[in-house]
Amino acid sequence: MKAFSKKVLANCLFVVLIILLSNLSLAKDKNTIHVWEMMEIKLTAEKAYNNYYMDVTCWLDLKGPGFSKRIYGFWNGGNDFIVRIVASKPGKWEWESNSNHPEDEGLNYKSGSLMAIEWTEKEKIENPNRRGFLRPTSNGHALQYADGTPFFMIGDTWLAGSTWRLPFRNAETSDNYIPGPGIGFEDAVMFRKKQGFNSVSMISCFPNWESDIYPGTYADSNNIYLRNAWEKFGYDVRDTKGIDTSGYWGSFTAKNMRDEYGNLPFEMSKNHKGVSDFTRINPEYFKSLDKKMEFLSDKGFVSLLETVRRDVGPSWKTYFNFKETFSRFVQYLVSRYGADNIIFSGIHLDWIPKDFSLTAEEFNEALTYHLEKYGPMPFGQPVTTLISSSTYTVFGHNKDCPWLTMHSVGNKPRDHRISDSLEVIFRLTLPYSAINFEPYYTGWNHEINKPNGERPPANSERDNYFSRAQMYGSVLSGGLSGHVHGTAAYDITTTGEPEGSRPHVWDAFMYESADYMKHLETFVLSEGEKYQYLLLAREDVIPDKAPGSPPEGLDGWAYMMRTSEKDFALLYFENQSVVPVIKNFIPGKEYYFQWFDTITGKWDKKNKIKAGSEGTLIIPSFPDEGKVSSRDWAAKIILE
Repeated sequence: MKAFSKKVLANCLFVVLIILLSNLSLAKDKNTIHVWEMMEIKLTAEKAYNNYYMDVTCWLDLKGPGFSKRIYGFWNGGNDFIVRIVASKPGKWEWESNSNHPEDEGLNYKSGSLMAIEWTEKEKIENPNRRGFLRPTSNGHALQYADGTPFFMIGDTWLAGSTWRLPFRNAETSDNYIPGPGIGFEDAVMFRKKQGFNSVSMISCFPNWESDIYPGTYADSNNIYLRNAWEKFGYDVRDTKGIDTSGYWGSFTAKNMRDEYGNLPFEMSKNHKGVSDFTRINPEYFKSLDKKMEFLSDKGFVSLLETVRRDVGPSWKTYFNFKETFSRFVQYLVSRYGADNIIFSGIHLDWIPKDFSLTAEEFNEALTYHLEKYGPMPFGQPVTTLISSSTYTVFGHNKDCPWLTMHSVGNKPRDHRISDSLEVIFRLTLPYSAINFEPYYTGWNHEINKPNGERPPANSERDNYFSRAQMYGSVLSGGLSGHVHGTAAYDITTTGEPEGSRPHVWDAFMYESADYMKHLETFVLSEGEKYQYLLLAREDVIPDKAPGSPPEGLDGWAYMMRTSEKDFALLYFENQSVVPVIKNFIPGKEYYFQWFDTITGKWDKKNKIKAGSEGTLIIPSFPDEGKVSSRDWAAKIILE
């Protein structure tokens, strides 16, 4: 009996010891994080404030290996403020809290420390975001993770994906999921991930948009336009009794852009009907967006997160201190999502009409003010803007727009002329990475989306070809950051709504154009990071334009980029291109030439060709065996 009791006692002591050791381990792990892993530090104000959003600014002074910065927090409702941080290098990190209300002990003089450890290589492969946030490459022309691994954006356009239109369901997606009615956010992400995508573009919120008794585009009694919204087809305000719709622009009401729980991003103004109160944010809306941003990050996606669409500008500036309150909102988003691996867009400036937008100068002034007041992105992420033509044309470069660190082109013109804009950006003395954020949209019947006036049927061979031509033509005009795909369903017409002139999102998800994006990545990264060192060389393709191929179209042009060593080149030939002569390679050297099928993603056999005495290469006929191509092809040239 005594032996049994001793045995039981020994076992009990062993169990207690294990529990103690486990608790010690947990205590240690509580202050241990991986590099680039978000950590939240919660601060609770002890005092009450009239407007927590506008009146309180809190921050952490964060220090670690090679790092010392102020990281701002954000109001999360009630008396709660949150500061989100990451450790960019392994080692010890320390922080101390402060605010603009030094008498509030709940916000000030809190401190802590943590240890950051590295991920294993296996863990980095599982989620590339563990390699660190995006940076420009050393030559400025492309993007890479913080550890130097190339990042080539394969993006999709879900501008309204931040709203209820792609609801976050907190439910797993089946491996064989096919998009259909009832599609959720996780379904969309996982479907695109299987297709090779690594990014989506979203606008954070759409203030002043509501499905109501007013048209999508309308002005108030002061003739200030409150919105220029995407239409909710099938809901014609002319059917609304007692409402005078004369003078309104369009007849359909606006798409509703609340979150899954009916939350708006701001309270509505008590003084100005139909206008958001831009001094009163609603954290509950952004808690919904948090879930989506976290899911994207966990699945290895890098989001392009935009502030707002330009149409909210006129009412914002007329009824509020625009520079101050817009800067405050920009900082709210930066504070809330600045510990994510994102590309941040200061404004969705897809069009700059006189009545439905502020000017580029007004947005530039507000974004520059924000930079001066709060500083750059906390962990160095790129900052850009989705633009109507070219960020360089609209905003300038470097000191003209100090907040902008990455250039873009888009929206119009959606044809050959966008290549010229990219080449101008590529040749800037101080190089910035660049990308086409709003290319040709498959399935969209709109005047700005008709190359050379042509509008093929949705998801037809010709429709999908136009998408490919923009992919390869944009990248090989200097857009080495990657490419963003688009369909007419960018507005996310969803379950319970008639599609109108833009398709339901689940139909657009099935367009073949999306399948070609992974082939673009296969092609560009076929020699690893060497694509990052490509230079413009289209002038050495003779001819680079087939006779009669118009600048306003997407047929007949050829593109080439080549390294300065002339040991590697990538080429693209549009439909109806002619077989050219390629100049200025190394005289007398032998090269391998290899065709690439942009539709199947397969490489053809290698052909050995020799540069002539003047460095001229005679390339083989197109794989369709013609001197004039009957479709588009890409190719690679490598020094033997």
